[in-house]
Amino acid sequence: MSSVPMPPAGLDLEHFLPYRLSVLSNRVSGAIARMYSERFGLGVTEWRVMAVLGRYPGLSAGEVAQRTAMDKVAVSRAVAGLVDAGHVERQTHDEDRRRSVLRLSAAGRAIFDEVAPLAMAFERRLLDGMAPSERDVLFGLLDRLDELELQAEADLGT
Repeated sequence: MSSVPMPPAGLDLEHFLPYRLSVLSNRVSGAIARMYSERFGLGVTEWRVMAVLGRYPGLSAGEVAQRTAMDKVAVSRAVAGLVDAGHVERQTHDEDRRRSVLRLSAAGRAIFDEVAPLAMAFERRLLDGMAPSERDVLFGLLDRLDELELQAEADLGT
């Protein structure tokens, strides 16, 4: 008799949405990460922080964590590494001296400007296998899933 626990009845990972989304996200992120990890020494978390700051400069680490839905500790660790590497600058907020804001440094901006087009080209290559109508459906469904997840999370808190 095996001591390996059996999954709950009905848990079919191949059809379990969180599992499928996670696996797909990991595969896509890993493929893109190969473009920047060796050349710039960045991990997925560091790149995501840089990507967010490239689009939304002046956020706090907490705001970056919210936008990416990543763990605050992981984001803080990534930010510290990026600051030490000279890719991100941390400044005190003008109006709230207790709050620090983050911006890409000139070196960080140069990396962002090199990696972002590569990431976008990968996305184009990936999506080129779909008809425009399929892409519209995909992004519509992702938007809807995002709304439903936020609602389900809020319902858990009540």
